[in-house]
Amino acid sequence: MLLALAYAPPASATDARVGRGRTLVQTNCARCHAVGRVGASPLREAPPFRELHTRYPVEDLAESLAEGIRTGHPGMPEFRFDPDQVDALIAYLKSLER
Repeated sequence: MLLALAYAPPASATDARVGRGRTLVQTNCARCHAVGRVGASPLREAPPFRELHTRYPVEDLAESLAEGIRTGHPGMPEFRFDPDQVDALIAYLKSLER
């Protein structure tokens, strides 16, 4: 247990990453997806982000987010994020699992 705590990022760093991820999804994704803990997606085919972890580990999205995610619902634009943005997006998606 102590070993895990020694390697865990400080709560403020984690909170900051989650906040950056939240901003990214609100800016880029909320037009189609429900990006919070409640609510329906504006585009019915776009899954709510709070449910993604029930389909697969959200960490699996990291490569697609960095290389250019092109799949998803019909008409989804291609997004490509830098490594820090990917880290923030994954941190935000993981925060929705709680």
